[in-house]
Amino acid sequence: MASGDVQSDESLYPIAVLIDELRNEDVQLRLNSIKKLSTIALALGVERTRSELIPFLTDTIYDEDEVLLALAEQLGTFTQLVGGESYVHVLLPPLESLAQVEETIVRDKAVESLRTLAPQHSTTDLETYFVPTVKRLAQGDWFTSRTSASGLISVCYARVSNHVKGELRQLFKSLCQDDTPMVRRAAAAKLGEFAKVVEPEYLRQEFVPLFTNLANDEQDSVRLLAVEAGIAMAGLFRHEDLEQQMMQTLRSATEDKSWRVRYVVADKLVDLQKAVGPEITKNDLVGAYSSLLKDPEAEVRAAAASKLKDFCNNLSADTREQIIMSQILPCVKDMVGDMNQHVKSALASVIMGLSPILGKDNTLEHLLPLFLNQLKDDYPEVRLNIISNLECINEVIGVRQLSQSLLPAIVELASDAKWRVRLGIIEYMPLLAGQLGPEFFDEKLSSLCMSWLTDHVFAIREAATNNLKKLVEKFGRDWAQNTVIPKVIQLARDQNYLYRMTCLFAINILAEPCGQEITQRMMLPTVITLAGDAVANVRFNVAKTLQRIYPVLDSSALAMHVKPCLEKLTQDVDHDVQYFASEAYEKLRTIHHSYR
Repeated sequence: MASGDVQSDESLYPIAVLIDELRNEDVQLRLNSIKKLSTIALALGVERTRSELIPFLTDTIYDEDEVLLALAEQLGTFTQLVGGESYVHVLLPPLESLAQVEETIVRDKAVESLRTLAPQHSTTDLETYFVPTVKRLAQGDWFTSRTSASGLISVCYARVSNHVKGELRQLFKSLCQDDTPMVRRAAAAKLGEFAKVVEPEYLRQEFVPLFTNLANDEQDSVRLLAVEAGIAMAGLFRHEDLEQQMMQTLRSATEDKSWRVRYVVADKLVDLQKAVGPEITKNDLVGAYSSLLKDPEAEVRAAAASKLKDFCNNLSADTREQIIMSQILPCVKDMVGDMNQHVKSALASVIMGLSPILGKDNTLEHLLPLFLNQLKDDYPEVRLNIISNLECINEVIGVRQLSQSLLPAIVELASDAKWRVRLGIIEYMPLLAGQLGPEFFDEKLSSLCMSWLTDHVFAIREAATNNLKKLVEKFGRDWAQNTVIPKVIQLARDQNYLYRMTCLFAINILAEPCGQEITQRMMLPTVITLAGDAVANVRFNVAKTLQRIYPVLDSSALAMHVKPCLEKLTQDVDHDVQYFASEAYEKLRTIHHSYR
């Protein structure tokens, strides 16, 4: 008897610990306890988890939000711990309670877990347990439960009987017409999802009126969600039905009094365009898009501008050029001079995409002047967005034409008074190089790249050396030894010690891509010469450079030139020079046995 009592006590221990921790004043302890629920459930076994743990959790749902959030998340993974799908319904009561709490993130997590559990119910259990749960939430006194119900109707609709389906549609209708805006908002957010699982006849009879009412709601937060739902629903109709059923409401949304609603239309316009097809696009959406490009609110114009390339690409091929030239391009020309930098930046990131669509002649006549204006814009981001997309226009008009029109503007930017603008141009130079090729690059931009090595701002000089490495990797070693390295070595004789240091920084970067032969023949002698520089900063950078480039050099160069140079620098009068020289020397001696 005593033995049985001991075993009983041991089996009760996990639940006792859990209860103690859940009632502890320390929130962290309660949170840790919730996170260990699966371990406790395993210890209890499926039967006691169903009969003791779940009821206990259902009765004690009053706590800090972070504890409730963890509980809502845990319960969504509990199916096997309560005995599998046959018993999944026992998890509904605690989640139903959590779906009614005041904190939104807890409710949302509870709904997410309920949505995960819905497919795990059998058809019978779905109607016996899950649907009544949804009904209770949908008819709850507090708006919190009704908002949660909106997200649960669609996940059980497809598998229930026709009679229950009718009840669920009626429930959803009541949620769409609820007095509380938060409930209507939640219903509007799920309207598109529910529409995808509803039978076609009810889609036209019941859901179109719901969409129309929500799209004309007094609250803009409801209307903008209804617009998103309408775009999702548009793909479910045949085109002739779509024109009759929904287009009038969607057209009205492009002129809504709230800029937030117009913003959603602009942001989702390409999705709507794909759903409605070319004919409705031509008749309705082109005009709507033009008005959005001219919208009084900058956020709407920026959203519309960012869709320019995709919208134009999706136009019917036989009317595309005519529509762009007559209706869209005039709006684009106005936007180039927009007062808002975000609008201009959004436009600059996509406007180049019009070149392949409109062809060479239209690009030269109509688009090039716009690109030139954008390259001279006051905002760096606008200029850089144009430069980063030059490849689109290069494919259409060719590199010669590009050089005559756009490169002078790029050269002008490269010497801009603002160093961040110059930095931006440097970062795009390898991209330009790849588009122009080595010969053309040498002719037009090579001297520019070298001039950055003597810029008065260190960040520019540093970026310029990294830029040289990328160019060498792109154009090859022969190009490097003929074009770049002679000019780098020339810096070693400059009167300004900062530029002599830049020479060393460049050698650090170039040694690896140039390889052993070029490094030893052309660059190493310059480094050794600078070891005798009058400025200590230059001398200790020589030590750092030798340490950096030694893996590229062969053993004879190390023994004949590097080792003697470092030995001399370890005896330097400057302590910093001694330190860096000793560090480099020790590293070389450790790695190369010939120094021992």
